[in-house]
Amino acid sequence: MARNLALLTLLGAVAAYLHPPLFLVFKTSFLWFFAATMLAVGIVLEPAELRETLRRPGQIGLGLATQFTVMPLLGLLAALLAPLPQEIALGFIIVACAPGAMASNVIVYLAGGAVAYSVALTTFATLLAPLLTPALVKWLGGVFLVIPFWPMVKTIVLVVVLPLGAGMLLRRLLGAQVQAARALSPALAAAAIVVICSYAVAANQERIAQVGAWVLLMVVLVNGLGYLAGWWLARCYRFDRRHQLTLAIEIGMQNAGLGVALALEHFQPATALPGALFAVWCILTAAGASAWLRRHPVSIRQ
Repeated sequence: MARNLALLTLLGAVAAYLHPPLFLVFKTSFLWFFAATMLAVGIVLEPAELRETLRRPGQIGLGLATQFTVMPLLGLLAALLAPLPQEIALGFIIVACAPGAMASNVIVYLAGGAVAYSVALTTFATLLAPLLTPALVKWLGGVFLVIPFWPMVKTIVLVVVLPLGAGMLLRRLLGAQVQAARALSPALAAAAIVVICSYAVAANQERIAQVGAWVLLMVVLVNGLGYLAGWWLARCYRFDRRHQLTLAIEIGMQNAGLGVALALEHFQPATALPGALFAVWCILTAAGASAWLRRHPVSIRQ
């Protein structure tokens, strides 16, 4: 299921648009679904990979600095350029200030990138998110709407940090007994992301008809510029090709599920629309790019 995440997310979004009641029933439970994705990530996280990558703290620091500067500024650019209502414009900033997507680890693996580096970046970005994401949203998005900083911090701690820690603890305590759960974890995470994004589409059916073209255009712009900025800056940092590819994927792919969850919990449903479309689009582009790179591996390693 995890390998078909792009197709399933697209199908879920289409089904939600055509028949919203299918997913509106999840209105009170979408946060639990996101917490389930982070629990699953904690279970499959490989401590050995993280220890190996920690030997290169400079690369991690540059990657995190790029993540939390480039994408928030691109999100602000989209919010200012597009002729959209303020609550929708704010949605671009929220999703752009989220950490990198955990799904990027799978994409990096499929594309032949540096998997340990990808895991380290997404893990540390996720751990920094409880403070950095609300702070950046308040700073950049305060010109659009009043931002509830501390409630957002609380939400991220409850649905990101605690489930992630619980998953890692379960893996440590249960050892071999958790193998079955490890096998199911990627599918569980994929299903939860599909439900969250589909609910956001269902809740915004009428708005998509009105402003969907502008929102999609800005999503394509932010996602594409994120990939390009990640690749170009990695070259400036003198990373090798595998790490250039990895940073490009990490910057372009945002944890849109978290952005959608925050928007739905603390703002109007319309604020979740950019995040929902971003989730579908970035997974489609990343999956397509990884498929092409698997067929042309020389182009990454030359």
